[in-house]
Amino acid sequence: MAAAAGGSRGARRPVLLTPRGSGDRTVFLFDRRQEQADLDEKVLSYGKDNYRGFRSAVCQAFGIATDENFVITTTNRKEITEDNFSELVQDGVTLYLLQSVDQMLLSATKERIDFLPHYDTLVKSGMYEYYASEGQNPLPFALAELIDNSLSATSRNTGIRSIQIKLLFDDSHGKPAVAVIDNGRGMTSKQLNNWAVYRLSKFTRQGDFESDHSGYVRPLPVPRSLNSDISYFGVGGKQAVFFVGQSARMISKPADSQDVHELVLSKEDFEKKEKNKEAIYSGYIRNRKPSDSTHITSDDERFLRNLILEERDKESFTAVVITGVQPDHMQYLKNYFHLWTRQLAHIYHYYIHGPKGNETNAVTKDISPFNNIDIQISMFEKGKVPKIVNLREIKDDMQTLYINTAADSFEFKAHVEGEGIVEGIIRYHPFLYDKETYPDDPCFPSKLNDDDDDEDCFIVEKGARGKRPIFECFWNGRLIPYTTVEDFEWCAPPKKRGLAPIECYNRISGALFTNDKFQVSTNKLTFMDLELKLKDKNTLFTRIFNGQEQRMKIDREFALWLKDCHEKYDKQIKFTVFKGITTRTDLPSKRMQSPWTMYAAIEWDGKTYKTGQLVKTVKTLPIFYGSIEKFFLYGDHDGDIFATGGEVQIALEPQALYAEMKTVPISKLDRTVSDKAVKKYIEDEMARLPDKLSVTWPEGDELLPNETRFAGTPIGALRIEILNKKGEAMQKLPGTSHGGSKKLLVELKVILHSPTGNKEIISHISQHGGKWPYWFKKMENLQKLGNYTLKLQVVLNESNADTYAGRPLPSKTFKFTIIEGKPEKFSVGLLELPFRVGVPFNIPLELQDEFGHATQLTTAMKPILEASGLSLQYGEVTAGTKCIIKGVTAKGCINSCQGKNFNLKVTLPGLKEDTQIFKIRLQPGPPRQLKVKPDSEILKIENGTAFPFQVEVLDESGNITAQPKLIVHCKFLGASNLPVYSVDCSNAGTNILTGPVIHVQNIKKDQLLKARIEILSCKDVPPVEKIIKLLPSSHVARLQILSMDGQKAIQIKHQDEINWVAGDVMHNLIFQMYDEGEREIHITPAMAEKIKVNWTPRINREQLIQGLLPDVKVPTSVKDVRYCLITYLDDHVSLESAFTVRPLPDEPKHIKCKLKGPNTLQMGEELQSEIDIMITDQYGNQVQTVTSACLNSLGVSGPGLDKSNLKITWQESTLTMRVKGIRFKPCLLGSKELCFAWREFSDFLRVNLTAGSPAKLQFVDWPELEKPVAVINGRELQKPLIVQLCDQWGNPSPEPNVKISLIKGNNLKIVPSNQQLKTDENGRANLGVISIHAPRGEHTLQLKALHNKTTLDCPIITLNVLPDPEKPVCLNVKYDKNASFPAGGTFPDFMVSVLSEDDNIIKNINPARISMKMWEAQSSGTRIPVDVTTFSCSKVKDDKEDGFFYFRDKVVPERVGTYSIQFTFAMDKTNMLSSDQIIVEVVPNDPVRLLPDSLPATPAVSNVRTLTSRTLVKDLYLHVMDEYNNRTGIDLVGRIIAKIKSPSEDDTEIPQFQGKVSTIEFPFDRGSAEINLVLAENSPGRDSTEYILVFEPDLPALKKPLEPYCLSFMFYNDFKKQQQMATLTRERDQLSQSIGVYRNWFDTTNQLVTEIKCQVKEAETRETHLKNELRKHQIELPQTNTLQYVDSLIKQKMLDQERVMKQPRRTCTLPNYPKGNQDILGKIAHLAQIEDNEAAKVISWHLASDMDCVVTLTTEAARSIFDETQGRQQVLPLDSIYKKTLPDWNRPLPHLRNGKIFFRPVGNPVFARDLLTFPDNVDHCQTVFGMLLGDTIIIDNLDAANHYRKEVVKITHCPTLLTREGDRIRSNGKFGGLQNKAPPMDKLRGMVFGAPMPKLYSTFSGQIDLLQQYRAAVVKLDNVNKDLDLHLQSLNTPEMQKKKQELAEQEKSLKLIEQKLGMTPSDKVTESLLQPHHMLDMSDTPIPPKRMRRETVKKLYSSEEWISSPTKKQQQQQQQLLQISPSELNGTPRKRKA
Repeated sequence: MAAAAGGSRGARRPVLLTPRGSGDRTVFLFDRRQEQADLDEKVLSYGKDNYRGFRSAVCQAFGIATDENFVITTTNRKEITEDNFSELVQDGVTLYLLQSVDQMLLSATKERIDFLPHYDTLVKSGMYEYYASEGQNPLPFALAELIDNSLSATSRNTGIRSIQIKLLFDDSHGKPAVAVIDNGRGMTSKQLNNWAVYRLSKFTRQGDFESDHSGYVRPLPVPRSLNSDISYFGVGGKQAVFFVGQSARMISKPADSQDVHELVLSKEDFEKKEKNKEAIYSGYIRNRKPSDSTHITSDDERFLRNLILEERDKESFTAVVITGVQPDHMQYLKNYFHLWTRQLAHIYHYYIHGPKGNETNAVTKDISPFNNIDIQISMFEKGKVPKIVNLREIKDDMQTLYINTAADSFEFKAHVEGEGIVEGIIRYHPFLYDKETYPDDPCFPSKLNDDDDDEDCFIVEKGARGKRPIFECFWNGRLIPYTTVEDFEWCAPPKKRGLAPIECYNRISGALFTNDKFQVSTNKLTFMDLELKLKDKNTLFTRIFNGQEQRMKIDREFALWLKDCHEKYDKQIKFTVFKGITTRTDLPSKRMQSPWTMYAAIEWDGKTYKTGQLVKTVKTLPIFYGSIEKFFLYGDHDGDIFATGGEVQIALEPQALYAEMKTVPISKLDRTVSDKAVKKYIEDEMARLPDKLSVTWPEGDELLPNETRFAGTPIGALRIEILNKKGEAMQKLPGTSHGGSKKLLVELKVILHSPTGNKEIISHISQHGGKWPYWFKKMENLQKLGNYTLKLQVVLNESNADTYAGRPLPSKTFKFTIIEGKPEKFSVGLLELPFRVGVPFNIPLELQDEFGHATQLTTAMKPILEASGLSLQYGEVTAGTKCIIKGVTAKGCINSCQGKNFNLKVTLPGLKEDTQIFKIRLQPGPPRQLKVKPDSEILKIENGTAFPFQVEVLDESGNITAQPKLIVHCKFLGASNLPVYSVDCSNAGTNILTGPVIHVQNIKKDQLLKARIEILSCKDVPPVEKIIKLLPSSHVARLQILSMDGQKAIQIKHQDEINWVAGDVMHNLIFQMYDEGEREIHITPAMAEKIKVNWTPRINREQLIQGLLPDVKVPTSVKDVRYCLITYLDDHVSLESAFTVRPLPDEPKHIKCKLKGPNTLQMGEELQSEIDIMITDQYGNQVQTVTSACLNSLGVSGPGLDKSNLKITWQESTLTMRVKGIRFKPCLLGSKELCFAWREFSDFLRVNLTAGSPAKLQFVDWPELEKPVAVINGRELQKPLIVQLCDQWGNPSPEPNVKISLIKGNNLKIVPSNQQLKTDENGRANLGVISIHAPRGEHTLQLKALHNKTTLDCPIITLNVLPDPEKPVCLNVKYDKNASFPAGGTFPDFMVSVLSEDDNIIKNINPARISMKMWEAQSSGTRIPVDVTTFSCSKVKDDKEDGFFYFRDKVVPERVGTYSIQFTFAMDKTNMLSSDQIIVEVVPNDPVRLLPDSLPATPAVSNVRTLTSRTLVKDLYLHVMDEYNNRTGIDLVGRIIAKIKSPSEDDTEIPQFQGKVSTIEFPFDRGSAEINLVLAENSPGRDSTEYILVFEPDLPALKKPLEPYCLSFMFYNDFKKQQQMATLTRERDQLSQSIGVYRNWFDTTNQLVTEIKCQVKEAETRETHLKNELRKHQIELPQTNTLQYVDSLIKQKMLDQERVMKQPRRTCTLPNYPKGNQDILGKIAHLAQIEDNEAAKVISWHLASDMDCVVTLTTEAARSIFDETQGRQQVLPLDSIYKKTLPDWNRPLPHLRNGKIFFRPVGNPVFARDLLTFPDNVDHCQTVFGMLLGDTIIIDNLDAANHYRKEVVKITHCPTLLTREGDRIRSNGKFGGLQNKAPPMDKLRGMVFGAPMPKLYSTFSGQIDLLQQYRAAVVKLDNVNKDLDLHLQSLNTPEMQKKKQELAEQEKSLKLIEQKLGMTPSDKVTESLLQPHHMLDMSDTPIPPKRMRRETVKKLYSSEEWISSPTKKQQQQQQQLLQISPSELNGTPRKRKA
């Protein structure tokens, strides 16, 4: 230590390089440019004040060439330059020579310092005596001084402010030490020098710019003064260090320095300097590189090496290491660890938890800036588990107890003179249930628990707080422990009783928070003047309410607050048996009406009061007696609760008298009254109430209970009296003290009980007359049948209530029944119709008593039946309730088929009214006979006529009768084919029977027939037969036709054929007619009317009478044969006669041409058809008399006719001339007329001339094929490819089914790929709109077509293929290819971009579509396995990085091996674009531990002679592992030192190895070592003792030492015991490993369930959010069948959207320019849309010259288009527009000036640009149209426009005006003419702006998107719920329960074995195997945030499992592993990463 502090012992003295003169400054120099440089310093004396000379002197002193590059710096690494030389190079300064300012310090240096005490040591030394104690151990307060320094040092940290106190009491690592380490800003060597100076406070550190407090600035005010400004006086740190120990080592590194500064102060060193008479306050600061511990040589300080090794990754820090710790301090720190850490948590409570403190009960904790202060205390002792506590985790420090037991707080502020401010808070700790809640303080016990006190000594407690003062005091947020404030005048207990009880003043605690304007002692134990200032009369107290300072009387406010706390929070009455929450409408204040909690019982003052209990009140007027109904407590409570106050609801007793409720405070209950006294009072009151009724019948006719009476029997008069329980008559209720008495009335009611309900028949009320009793008169009007009740009821006067106070008043009831009397009259019931002659019927009779009630026929009466004109008879009469006269029959004459009315008289002798007469209608009976007229037996009729019969159907009395289906049939017999007559007599019973005529063929004489007449449906009616005589007919029967040739008559028979000259007339046709007897019939006019002919419509009737027929005209065509028909038709016969007239040709008159075959011929070919020419007569009939000589007279002519091959021949068979060889010369196609002439006759014929044979192909609508067609790769051509077949002259050839195919290069792909088509009937083929896929450049497409095996001439299309700027073709991945990949580390950043075909980066890509996949490389090649790990890209940090996607901080797998990484881009749902696979080699991480191949079994050895019994380990291979158990350190060489230790430090009997040695070394090479160890024979050691075999690695190449590997073994002196224990040891190892596997499996399963629960929660949140979003769109979803409903809704919305989209809209038909470059925006006509039709027309016309212009972003793109189109396409680059002159889109119209309207315009003016909407590129489009339209205005019409312009020009320039009617006024005012008038819309030829999509379309789009998202969310929620149910069910399966039981049994067995072995329980081993070792309880597991869950999953899974999350396959493997028996589990379970 001394060597490090001052000039080291034995160190060489520095060499003075130059002699020192007066005024010279001495400089100490270290050369650290190279490692082999001189380690010692050199001293240089230099007097001049310039840098150049100083540098030359340094070069000369160290032998450095002047041109060599090096720098001179201070120890704080500030380079010495000409500018700062005089400032930095002071006398005694230490400097470095380095290669660069940031060079690592290659070896340590020592810097001389002086730390003479400041003069304040003398000035302020008498202020306070250090650590004056008040009964408390001051050691925690000394440690607090060091924590103060760390808080100040870390005050500027933006992240965690870490402060660690390490108590290093493990003597195996050196002597005891205390280390305080923070991650603050650190100290430079100068600041470290300042720290060493005693009394150098922050206010006096001047002149040093580097000081951390130089130029001290007071911090800004913060709540509770938590400003961390508590390292103050320059005293406390050094006092605390030397109070705790005797030496202090300060180690510090500032943030911007490469060096660590180290200073040692020790009592030993001071004493040595004093003894040697050296300067005491001087020494050295060691400056070294981080983690350099070469100067630590003492074994007493071995622990320092580990502390120094931890410096490696720290940016800045300060460590205070105290050694030589006082023994009594060390014992206190060990034994009272909980107590002093609790005190520290109390001191820094508000720094740890923030201004509000540790509110553990808060529902939501505010995010506090103090959450980053992390103070951790750890104590390390030999052989014990380290004790580690974080002050934030301590829950029982006093401030936490005060905050969390308080129910309310009172905040205030005190302003003292000057700038002193004190914030204060008072907390109320209520009395709860049965005790005070004020927390106890171990330093101030509130209750005396002295067991030695005398029993008769009774001690009275002083309230809850006891003798403790109210206020604790905090200075700058830190507790000042020895200063408290008892109270203030306004919060002290009052001398008189105040608003709150006196005990409430003992239930308050408080805290005061001061700023630094109040003085404290240098050791921060006491305030100097706080209480005096606070109790000064000028101190002003204000209350803080809701964060606002309020000036009011603090004493009044405090008293009201205390009273409110007592009423709200003190709970001294226990309310039990919760009944619910209610609203009390009986309270006048609506605010207090709810909520009130109802209870059924309370416990108060040791007594229980329940519902129904009898009570009495006190201090009420009047006094109430009653029973408890319920208890009320204000507020919303649930369950039992303690509280003050409350009210009780009492039902006044006796309820019969009072019937009301009273609610009084619970405090008004009389707790002294007995139940007996209350009951006696109630009984006395009850006896006075009415009890029963007395009823008498003074006038007779008494009504007996349940009596049966005849209708009309009277009930006698009633006399009634009301009696009480004492039998006394009473007329009114007894008087009470609550109001006047009430009269009693008696109410009589007679009630009839009917099926429809009870009816009140009689109701009377009787009063008591005073002198006469209650009376009711006789009742005689009860006649209705039924059950009755007579009820007498006492009621109250006025209200008529029959109850009083819930109790019924006396009543009496009589039940009786009234029945019917004797019969007095009768009536006839309902008769069944109809009545028919001879058919029996019944007559029902109804008998009644005198009141009309139905009664019975009791005597045997004989009814008498009478009716005029009828004979009546009946059978029997039935008696009883229903009397019926059965079997009545009537017979008589009825003249009508409809029936006749009769009066029927029924007489019952013996009744008062004995006769009833009623009408009946009697109808005829059923048929019995048939009557037929005429009556004669033989009837004559003529053949061919019908005969009528008159038939009548009669009943048995001879009446004509009728009935349904009454059909009369007549059948004729005697000849064949005679008709059958039938007639229906159902309606009238009579009818005419007739039918078809009776006709017998070829009858020449009379014939007899028989007629049989009958009714088939009535078999009992006999049939009637008649004889018919049939005579021959006298009607026409035959027709004959004759032709008169002169006087000769030629008969023309039926169907004869007659030849006659065509067109001539046949004359003199006659006819004759004959009847059946062949008698000629004379033709009468009537008969002439019935004769018809078919060749003329007009017939001369006079000639017909004479027998002459009309002339017949012969047809003109020989083919037209005339059919002549004569017919005669009358009623009896139909006759006809027919003949045929065939025409013959006449003389030649015409010629006629006929084309045989098609009339079409192709150009250049002959007509294939033949033309026949015939000679015809005048009617066109071919003349048969011509010969071949007529050929000479035929000529042929026609336009363009080629006669060279013309041939004319004679056709003898057809007598025609035939023409062949018709052909035309090249001419126009179409119809051609040919002229044929013969003699003077001619005829014309048309033929159709068509195109010739196909000779070539031509494209339709592709005029510019000589130039390349521009097309973007992957896009479609602008229009379809349509080809036309043409002949050699270019005429379109309509040749169908000609095969056409496309010929293309191999690198050109077209879609659709069906490249062979056939022409249609027009010779056309439509190849459709094809998509082109080809490399950039020109490609050709050629058509190929064959016709008749001849190749046609086909065109060629040249395509200029442009790359698609939007098509992704590859992924570009950039990363550091030189980076290494250590296991568990972090991958370098991957930057991914998507490139299009034009090699540009595609932007505006959703980052979710790009992912990174990683998997372990397999032998299967580049195929991606199923279980890959997928990462999403990180958030983009800068918007400028659009198009780049970063994958940052992705974790390298924990298992060493080869891995493949591939990046994918999801182009759509199915297609993925993948990058090249990146192969990375994951290498092991840094070595951290030594482990064997497999965990060996615990050895059990003895010291006997047998070698195997002494063998500890055999063939044990130890390897160096990283933290993920990967083998590493292949390049390490060293040794392994094996030794044996005892767990007990006192054990000196340690076993030895063979050779009686205690250590053995093994060589370590290539990362491993082979170990074989045997104990020495008769080795020392205690029997049955556990020892530890320690293997310590000694590897010099490692900077950080490795953890040794320890192996426990059991040592025995007895061989047999050793054998037994060896067996037990093996069983123990097997059980340990089996338990490890079980726990591991359970942990994984539970973690998986937790993750699924989190997914369920997220899915529910997502589903709820989307459902709420849908509600905003007025879409309500059903509770059931949600998915079906959503699907149908999506389908409906899509149909609606499609319907909206298909609605006709205005579109721009101008073809757009292909966007082959992303810098091309398109043509101006396509950039904007306009909704209004009129505005669209006029703006499109106004911009007509610009509509075809292509807009580009850059001039380069515009030039490219210009070149491609040879300058024909106009272009507009946006980068060439001067944008400062563009109009402001927000500028108002010209008539608005400075926000005011200059004039009122007409015509609705609006800027034209405001009518435009832009689908894309809004900013660029605004630039384009701002330039083109400027401020152009749209207005309604020309008049409005002229008015607007006339007014605007008065104030400003007027822009161009366009009217909606199509007019234009230019900006110069000119209008009129065609150039200023827009044409109609159709004249614009499609160059018009399109209309935007309707707003409804976007509404539907949003709804569809939301519905689809919601559907996905519902499906996901359903899936994760199913997964969760599945996993939860698996947790409860019998197999799982069995595994848990097996685990418990194995743990029990392991414990028993370890007890037998005498070993330490294997919890540590198991925990090391199974981290995390605790099971996850799924029931109470909170759902962690998503990020935390990912971290948890990552940590939980091993390196193999982290490659891909646990799949079902892995779970199955784990389950299989669990099924292995413990005996098979000898392997080592891999240690999980924690």
